[in-house]
Amino acid sequence: MADYEEVMNAQKADTMKETDRKCPQCGATMDFDPSAGGLYCPYCDYREEIKAENTVGDTIASEQDFASAEFTGNCDWGVSQKTVTCKSCGAVSVYDALEVANECPYCGSNQVMEASDVKTLAPNGVVLFKITAKEAGARFTAWLSKKWFAPKEAKRSAKADKFKGIYLPYWTFDSDTHTEYTAEYGIDREEGEGDKRHTVTDWHRTSGSYDEFIDDALVAGTGDQNVNMLRRVEPFDTKDNKSYKPEYLAGFMAERYSIGLKDAWEKAKEFIKNRLRASIESNIRSRYNADHVRNFNGSTSYSNITYKYLMLPIWLSCFNYKGKTYQFVVNGQSGKVGGDYPVSGWRVALAILIVVVIIALLYMLTQ
Repeated sequence: MADYEEVMNAQKADTMKETDRKCPQCGATMDFDPSAGGLYCPYCDYREEIKAENTVGDTIASEQDFASAEFTGNCDWGVSQKTVTCKSCGAVSVYDALEVANECPYCGSNQVMEASDVKTLAPNGVVLFKITAKEAGARFTAWLSKKWFAPKEAKRSAKADKFKGIYLPYWTFDSDTHTEYTAEYGIDREEGEGDKRHTVTDWHRTSGSYDEFIDDALVAGTGDQNVNMLRRVEPFDTKDNKSYKPEYLAGFMAERYSIGLKDAWEKAKEFIKNRLRASIESNIRSRYNADHVRNFNGSTSYSNITYKYLMLPIWLSCFNYKGKTYQFVVNGQSGKVGGDYPVSGWRVALAILIVVVIIALLYMLTQ
């Protein structure tokens, strides 16, 4: 236990030094700049590259062996809070216990949260912000302008509130899979003549095995954020990552995972199961020139399972329209936007009316 605490204290000291890096020219706290990929001082425009660990340069996050992973349980601290004292100005703030890094609301110092006494895995990779807050705002405006059901007034007046950049925890899983399956495939044929002509499906049994390597199955490790909303801004290019360095978090919030490794793997298996079924059914249709597949039953075994714990970049913001707040997110890597927006009732009614008219015209033309 003593060795573990010594390591954690050393990691906290190193992280504080890197994420609260002072500008050598004016002494202000520097942030990570997505547009340049380095540290930036917003007061005197001083810039500094993030130094690599070795002469080869930054490496990407390495795959970790699932079977030998430690601290695999959930760490759901979302209902608790903790008090943090800013070491720059002495201000005392209360934060959600899940947050790993944050900014002091009084002096702007990028303080990292004190380590919890619960043992958790540390991230081994970061997908960097490539979209700036200004670019995220422009993407939001373009996104909302294309929403046909949104009121024109909302499109003209909606202004995003201050963007909050946050790194959210995600797990990725790689695995070799072997599936034994049984199913039935159907081939259609026509019977009868004239008005009595109809389709008949002949069904045949089949079975077999199927092997596929699963690469980077993605599972959100956050329980606080709206996972459905986050799905709208996927995918992330998880291959485009950097091995974790605390400088990348400078100026951004970061959330510790609340869905542990084991539970994340169970969620990943559901995704993998659906993907394998779709692949096998597609393979059956192609092999037999079949029109349908039914009664699929498969049993999958997994081997050589590895994982990565990545921090993925998200811009969070919201806008107000007629007294109601609408939240949205922007993928900090690709700029893809997802979220909620106001809907005009008369536009929806008009769309329904247009569909009804088209159906009526098509019906009249076929008579």
